[in-house]
Amino acid sequence: MITPNELNQPTCALPPPNEMILKWAKERPNEIYLKQIINRQFVEFTYAEVAEQALSLVTALRELGLQPRDKVALVSKNCAEWFICDLAMMLGDFISVPIFPTAGADTIEYCVTHSESKAIIAGKLDDPIATQQVIDNQPQLVSISLPYLTAPKCQHEFTSLVKNSEPSQERPQHYDDKLMSIVYTSGTSGLPKGAMLTFGAFNWSVQQLINHIGIQEQDRLFSYLPLAHITERVYIFGTSVMGGVETAFPESLDTFIEDVKMQRPTLFISVPRLWTLFQQRIQDKLPQKKLNFLLKIPFVNSLIKKKLADGLGLDQARVLGCGSAPVSPALLKWYHSVGLNITEAWGMTESFAYSTINYPFRADKIGSVGNAGPGIELLIAPDEEIMVRGQGLFSGYYKNDIATQESFDSDGWLHTGDIGSIDSDGYLTIQGRKKDTFKTAKGKFVAPVPIEKKLFEYSRVEMMCLIGLGLPGPILLVVPHDFPDFDHDRYTRTTERVIARMNKDLASHERIKGVLMIKDPWSIENGVLTPTLKIKRHVLEQRYHDIGHNWPKDKLVVWEE
Repeated sequence: MITPNELNQPTCALPPPNEMILKWAKERPNEIYLKQIINRQFVEFTYAEVAEQALSLVTALRELGLQPRDKVALVSKNCAEWFICDLAMMLGDFISVPIFPTAGADTIEYCVTHSESKAIIAGKLDDPIATQQVIDNQPQLVSISLPYLTAPKCQHEFTSLVKNSEPSQERPQHYDDKLMSIVYTSGTSGLPKGAMLTFGAFNWSVQQLINHIGIQEQDRLFSYLPLAHITERVYIFGTSVMGGVETAFPESLDTFIEDVKMQRPTLFISVPRLWTLFQQRIQDKLPQKKLNFLLKIPFVNSLIKKKLADGLGLDQARVLGCGSAPVSPALLKWYHSVGLNITEAWGMTESFAYSTINYPFRADKIGSVGNAGPGIELLIAPDEEIMVRGQGLFSGYYKNDIATQESFDSDGWLHTGDIGSIDSDGYLTIQGRKKDTFKTAKGKFVAPVPIEKKLFEYSRVEMMCLIGLGLPGPILLVVPHDFPDFDHDRYTRTTERVIARMNKDLASHERIKGVLMIKDPWSIENGVLTPTLKIKRHVLEQRYHDIGHNWPKDKLVVWEE
């Protein structure tokens, strides 16, 4: 079904994913595209099977009453069927609304209602209760469950629908300015905003990455970061279908490392939190002093590096990536020292996660987030805010004209909300979010991110966050790393030494007044982390304001009871 308005629209400048999957299905029908691990075995899908299932789902959705341009919500952990459903949205001319699988019932309901979704596809979930609640509360929603035991109970089952439907013969024409998806930002504050993503901007961003990184058909991808997040959607889903690259999905978090080893990806993206956990896992088995000693022995050096990469399943990875949250330069330098070069990239939902990238990898630029990717322009505004311009930008926030207008200046530059600087080589260093900078009771502003990055270099902690809005001085909240034979007193003494060292280099209003050792780790479930594992600083500011305001004068380190 094509509207009169669409007849006057040119088609996409670059072929969209729906055309590419049909192209691969025709040219490489029997080659394996998707590999889902189930019961420690790969369940494989060829290009032809993926295309056929996606087209069959289009037919099923039509029969269930959905019309072109209807919105369809998708809430599931990564799996082969997620890709198939996303492709079906494009092949059937629907608008996809991906939702984080860790979202609570309020967030899911908000995204479904705000987007006016007519259907919801729910799948592989750690806990289906929140999604089930929304499905039960909205019986008018067409609900479809993916074939996983943890999926909620729905009106229809994906497998039956696909099996009993003929592949659709529809071939909708998409154009560059046409809405492809509404992606709700995870947001560290306030309600999620629905970023409107067009086919043209998506296609352009993906193609730039494919060209820049040199992605080839022989590459292997591993998809596990939430597909509702723009990074995974562009860097993994996008490059896999546009480039025709084999992609595997994990079975569970418990088997994650073994799952990576099964696939041996050639390109692998992670977030700072997981890179930190991998490092701690290695250091628990191989203390740093011993590792340093072994790395100094020429013959042993290469064996150790190979063993470490092999232990993570990354021995064949030619590109390692890190993004979505600030990462300590010390962590990236540590990985470089063991032969794993991690390319840091920076972007946001509104720029399709494609703005800067440290590729080809330069060790001397660790600490920056790389330089502008091909086709991207960067500008530092007078107030140090980073501005971005390019063809891969979102077209605004759904049903929020005011926020859309505030996002762009009159020349088409996107306000990113991050502050930073660009060096003489064009490499960007980020100081943090404009809104993260806080003013203490002394009336002076403190930028927390540079201080946190330095502290990560000095100490081993699980997570940390510096707060201080309206407080006499900044307070550091720390989730300690859980060492074997953990000694509180020793950890306290080490912390006191680290803070004394840090405070020497800080201005008087920046100096850390106290350290609170947090009892329970921060998580998505307890409301401190976003689905992409960013820390909600404002939540911690509110939660610990009174403790910071009444900090004991005679103590630097306090353990939460």
